[in-house]
Formats: sequence, C-alpha cells, structure tokens
Amino acid sequence: MASRSFKSLLVLIFSLVSMLFATAVYAENTPETAGHGTEEAGKEKKEGEFDPAELIMEHILDAHEFHFFSLGETEVSIPLPVIVYSKERGLAAFSYGNFHHGHEAYNGYKSEEGKIVAVDAEGKVDEAVTLYDFSLTRNVVQMFLALTLLVVLMINVANKYKKGGAKTAPSGFQNAVEPVITFVRDEVAKPNLGSAYGKYMPYLLTVFFFILINNIVGLIPGTANVTGNIAFTVVLGVISFFVIVFSTNKHFWAHIFNPPVPFLVKFILVPVEFIGIFTKPFALIVRLFANMVAGHIIITCFVMLIFIFGAMSQVAGWGFSPVSVAFTVFIYLIEILVAFIQAFIFTNLTAVFIGQSREGAHDDAHH
Repeated sequence: MASRSFKSLLVLIFSLVSMLFATAVYAENTPETAGHGTEEAGKEKKEGEFDPAELIMEHILDAHEFHFFSLGETEVSIPLPVIVYSKERGLAAFSYGNFHHGHEAYNGYKSEEGKIVAVDAEGKVDEAVTLYDFSLTRNVVQMFLALTLLVVLMINVANKYKKGGAKTAPSGFQNAVEPVITFVRDEVAKPNLGSAYGKYMPYLLTVFFFILINNIVGLIPGTANVTGNIAFTVVLGVISFFVIVFSTNKHFWAHIFNPPVPFLVKFILVPVEFIGIFTKPFALIVRLFANMVAGHIIITCFVMLIFIFGAMSQVAGWGFSPVSVAFTVFIYLIEILVAFIQAFIFTNLTAVFIGQSREGAHDDAHH
C-alpha cells in the first residue's frame, strides 16, 4: 500500500509539472501572437525571462566553467582553460573568463551556446577556420579530480594495510572501504567468476569506486554530472567490452556460431547471439547514463517549481517553496542511494558478462 501511495504521489507531481509546462507553451501561442508570422515567432525570449528547459540543459550538459550561482549581474563561477588549434591560426590557450560568460569575443574566438568558434573582425563566425577544441571542460577537470581522489584514498588505505597488516584493526577511511571491498569480492566477483575472481578484482574495484566517486561528487551543487555524460559511459562500456571479449574461450565462440539447436534455427539464433556480444556493453552504457541524468533532471525540476509558481504569483511561489524544498531533499537523499546502486549494478553486470564469456572454463565446473 505504501508503495502504491508513493507511486501515486509521483504521478501527481509529474502531472502537475507537465500541466505547468503545457500552460506556458499554450500561453506563447495565443491568438494575439499567432498572427505575427514566422518573423515574430522567431524572436528571442526577453532578457532575464525564466526558461526551465534551458536551465535543465545547462545543468546536465558539459561547460567551460564551474558555475555556482548568480547575484544580480555578478556570476560566481570558476572559468576553465580554453585550448584550441587551427591550421590557419595555430595554437591558442587562454581562460574562458575572457569571454565574460559568452557575451564577448576574445583573441578571434567566441563562445556560442557553450561551443568555441572562430570569428572574424566583425564578430561573425569565420567558416574558413577549421577549429579543433582541446579545452579542459568541467567534465574533464572533474574526472581528473575524482581520479586523483580515488588514487590518494586507495594508496592511503594500501599503506595502512602494509604497515598494520591483518593484525591491526582497520581505522578511518580504511574502516569504511574494507566492507565494500569484501562485498564486491564475495557478492560480485566470486559468484560470477569462480576461482578466477582474483585477476578481475582490480578492474572491478576500480570501476566500482571510480563510478561511485563521480556519482557522489556530481551531487555537490555547482559540480558536473560526469556519469550523466554519454561520452563517459561509452568509454567505460567500451573498456568493459574489451575485457569481456579478451576473457572469452573456444566454448563461448562455439556457442555463438554453432549453438546446439536444430540446423534451421541456427540461421535465426546465430545473428541474435552475435548481436548480443555488442548489446551487453550497450546496456551498461545506457543504464548508467539514463539513471544519472534522470535523477539530476528530477532534482532540478523540483527546484524550478518554485520559480514556475513564482512566475504565476509571488504568493504561490513562496507558498510552494517548502513543498518543493522537501521533495528536493527527499529525491536528493534517494540519489545518494542511487549513486551506490548504479556503481554496484555496473560492476555486477560487468562481472556477469565476463563470467558468461568464460563459459565452459575448467575452473568453473562447480558453477
């Protein structure tokens, strides 16, 4: 009953959000504005007008700065290095802050919707310049920070084990990490990989903690949602794909290209099994990406409900604020749980797929 009530509440909330967005769209297409033609319809929105879709996209997409908040006309952010190269102009490196949040051109370049483009003396896009962007965006910088954090923490834990060994009780961060490592070993690696679990443990633990740290850091306001970037999950999926493929044996490929089924059925089953080799990493890629993006969008939507109601009426905006904040905190706490769950699911499915690729191995006869 509690589960049904919770689902009904979520349906009610999302229905309310949908109606509010639908009302805004309908208001923009009233009879007074419908007859002004394409020229009037194509005008940009008024400066400072609240645009929920734009704010959502700014939150989940990559950027050249860490933007925290705005105070009037003052933007509180950390600009990142811009590194671009073109045959026509050579290599150029400067701070993104020189663009003044995309409002001005600098050194023959300009930021348009987050993309660096070359411009001419009049400030128009120079199509003759082929630009290669090697800038350190916030996703890249945050990945390096997460990787540094992972290495520092794990080296610290490893040094404690070297000094104390098994005779000394774990302490500090070591006390928090040890149960997680034991869980991954006993509940993920051993059941799926059998006696060969030892050689895959470094990879499984690295994937688990790397995803987990990026998930947790991405929940800090002002940071990037790295695991909600499809490029990030694609790289992880491709790495897992190669690990899976290089773990295969002759029994696995025999099952793919010569399955034990009637001859005519093989014409259907062989293509399906072959495609399945690629759908496994694809499932890893999409599952992590979709779940992390969805969580951030839900949190952003709950926050924006305050401004949506505020645009309708100041009293409604202030009145709905406590409700919006309460649901935001609630979903935020759930996202912390999801951060751990998604790291576990990616690691567990990777172990499952590796175990399937080792089908028929002699050391797995007990499975």
